[in-house]
Amino acid sequence: MVKHIVLWKLSDREKAAGNAAEMKRLLEGLVGVVPGLLRAEVGAGFAGWDVALYSELESREALDVYATHPAHMEVKKFVHSVICERANCDYEA
Repeated sequence: MVKHIVLWKLSDREKAAGNAAEMKRLLEGLVGVVPGLLRAEVGAGFAGWDVALYSELESREALDVYATHPAHMEVKKFVHSVICERANCDYEA
């Protein structure tokens, strides 16, 4: 199993709450759409980050599929339009 964690800072402070809610809706909605994506949980961040994604994938191969899946690419378009910084970490468990 691979754990995929991403942290974001949102660029527009006035729209931060709405953009974070939309990110949550879109990212969590990928479960059941992207093969191998077992779990996706999005929450409000802290310690300098606005939004955090915790996700679980079946394998490294599933992470590769997730990274290029058309549904994920559509979500990324929105995410990249509202963020100014990103950090991520992947690890096997």
